[in-house]
Amino acid sequence: MLRQRLEGTPGGLLTRPELVTLRLVGARVALDGSAAVRASVIVEDGRILDLTFDCLSPSSPSPSVQDRETVEVDLTGYLLLPGIVNPHDHLEFNLFPRLGKGPYQNFEEWVEEIYHPEDAPVRDHLAVPKAVRLWWGGIKNLLCGVTTVCHHNPFERDVFTDDFPVRVVRRYGWAHSLHFGGNILEAFRGTPPGAPFVLHLAEGVDPSRRDEIFELDRLGALDRRTVIVHGVGLDAAGHRLLRQRGAGLIWCPSSNLFLLRQTLNPEGLKRIGRVALGNDSALTAEGDFLDEIRAALRTTGMCSEDLWHLVTAGAADMLRLIHGEGGIRSGSVADLVALPDASLSPAQTLARARFSDVELVLLGGKPRLFSPRMSQRWPDDWRQGLEPLVVEGTERWVKAPVAWLFRETEKALGRNFELARKKVERGAP
Repeated sequence: MLRQRLEGTPGGLLTRPELVTLRLVGARVALDGSAAVRASVIVEDGRILDLTFDCLSPSSPSPSVQDRETVEVDLTGYLLLPGIVNPHDHLEFNLFPRLGKGPYQNFEEWVEEIYHPEDAPVRDHLAVPKAVRLWWGGIKNLLCGVTTVCHHNPFERDVFTDDFPVRVVRRYGWAHSLHFGGNILEAFRGTPPGAPFVLHLAEGVDPSRRDEIFELDRLGALDRRTVIVHGVGLDAAGHRLLRQRGAGLIWCPSSNLFLLRQTLNPEGLKRIGRVALGNDSALTAEGDFLDEIRAALRTTGMCSEDLWHLVTAGAADMLRLIHGEGGIRSGSVADLVALPDASLSPAQTLARARFSDVELVLLGGKPRLFSPRMSQRWPDDWRQGLEPLVVEGTERWVKAPVAWLFRETEKALGRNFELARKKVERGAP
């Protein structure tokens, strides 16, 4: 139904010639968190076909390239980063305000205090159709340069189509937690081969949380596929067991500090080993993913280069992604983000970035976000299907049915609502 709605609107779905080679020139391109070089990026069929460093002679096009139309876009003045990977979000809860006063001993205490669906504000936000709330969650991630996200709930096939603003991980197993997860072993065994099994664990500071990792191990649901979220209540023995089993942990510091006034310290993160940074939802998180990056740096004193790994290749490894997500290299999926180049390292740039710095997002080589300034560098037909919105006074054009989303949301929340604690308004068409 949503696809029909989009196709029925002017400029609904992106249309352009199928046989096109995209050449991005003039930008500095991130090789990793510490190094970037001036290079041309050639994109074909959603993947990076080649990187040509400006100090070298241009490579000869392949036979397939010679048969295609080539579109060249000058990105001089920009730094090109790989799309961010967000391994943990509850996409349908990002219009909600931050709820609760805390601190709490565990997340169950928080749920008991805030979940009153018959009262505002929960009642009003639940009145927004779930599909609409999921789309807003996708837009929240897109605005700050996230291109891949893992949704901690069932995969919504009717919503998470190719038209969704970001790529939502399809192959995963999940349970909410040991307390609310039903048959954990059944969920673990039902996880597709080679896919991650994700659940909340030890989200609390009361003594019982220390034992949850050992209970999960006794169930036979702790191995390299297992990814736990939060883990605040684990002690050193729990950290060691997690590492021995090869499992991973998704760290959500701003949510932990809001609910529990405590999060993992640098020593704990080092003991665990396999760690990725997640953003969680607006119910508990400080804001969007770039806000989360700054919260992580502020909380631990971690250097920006170490944190870079937690939101790019490390997060992709945690989710067992196989198409080169989290990096820019020949053969990888063309998930790319452009920010103004301040002559800093990629990691330093990301550590200082705010959503207003994100001026271009490509998902599989297709535009998902333009700033007004960036859109002027692209041919007209590459701007089709993008609609405007204004976030905290910053205008962005995004690949989403924005007009429809505003109409449906305003029926329940009126015109004044926020997305991850940022005011959103209709943009001028």
